[in-house]
Amino acid sequence: MKKTTLSLITVLALGFTANAQTPDVKIGVKGGLNISNLTNTTHGSSLTGFHIGGVAEIFVNQKFSIQPEILFSYQGSAYDGPYMLDNKLVNIDSKTELGYINIPVMAKYYIVKGLNLQVGPQFGFLTNAKYKIDSATLLGHPLPIEDSSVSVKDAYNTFDFGINFGAGYELPVGVFFDARYNVGLTNVNKYGNSSNNGVFQLSVGYKF
Repeated sequence: MKKTTLSLITVLALGFTANAQTPDVKIGVKGGLNISNLTNTTHGSSLTGFHIGGVAEIFVNQKFSIQPEILFSYQGSAYDGPYMLDNKLVNIDSKTELGYINIPVMAKYYIVKGLNLQVGPQFGFLTNAKYKIDSATLLGHPLPIEDSSVSVKDAYNTFDFGINFGAGYELPVGVFFDARYNVGLTNVNKYGNSSNNGVFQLSVGYKF
């Protein structure tokens, strides 16, 4: 009986020690590179942007955690091709810039210590949208472009929903790296052809 009691106490003590070594919550910050596009758009190409914000990782156990984040994300798409400008068909280099407050909620599974796979929904809220012509040429000759940046927020839906897939690695000192792709499931256009956000992200951050 004594041996059984001692064994039970030993198991409980070891379990408590293991749980104490695993933090319940980690708070941190992250930022990085966006390579984004608006899918289903004609002649659209990728736009380079950024994201920055905070994270909170909530551990269920040593292998599994939930990580909500709140990020500002600069994304959109670029366009290089023909365009009607002042009743003339010219070639332009332009971009559509979309600013979002994104809230991903990621489920993370640690394959081995530090290395994890991630998947989860993302809720996006549009803060601003601009269309800008960077340059224009007519028959190979550059045209003067003054202030060509205009707000187009009214042409885009204010809410965006998508799914994130990714992987990450965290060093013992708290520095971590993420690679993630966001598949937008909501049509962001109010008018015209349907288009969705597609964003590849590379991030670096630190958790306390």
